[in-house]
Amino acid sequence: MKRTATAHWNGTLKDGNGELTTQSTTLNKTQYSFKTRFEQGVGTNPEELLAAAHAGCFTMAVSAALTQQGFTPGNLDTAAILDLDMANLAVTGIHLEIKASTIDGVSEEVFRTVAEDAKKNCIISKALSVPFTLNVIYGA
Repeated sequence: MKRTATAHWNGTLKDGNGELTTQSTTLNKTQYSFKTRFEQGVGTNPEELLAAAHAGCFTMAVSAALTQQGFTPGNLDTAAILDLDMANLAVTGIHLEIKASTIDGVSEEVFRTVAEDAKKNCIISKALSVPFTLNVIYGA
């Protein structure tokens, strides 16, 4: 299975702007810019999207693990807070915080164990350390 997204950018870093589109078109020419990334502005940014992807993936992994153990999860709400070191332009971490409604038969200890496992093993957690490849087409 392949999932794709595209980015278009025009102009300088500070004055330019771009658009992001996903295969599903949930993002369809969604605006991003220097302001939406490093200041305040209307649109999104790569770090926000990474945090959203991690929160979504992790929450689904918790639900899947509970279901596989025979439990029926209720409400699961996750916040993902991404830390961006502006001096070094590096993501230094992502903090996940999950809140769950009480699940029949699941103790806090069991839920904590499930959440810790999901933190390590959800697809996005694993993706944060994969190798990258690159193909360059110039002058097209």
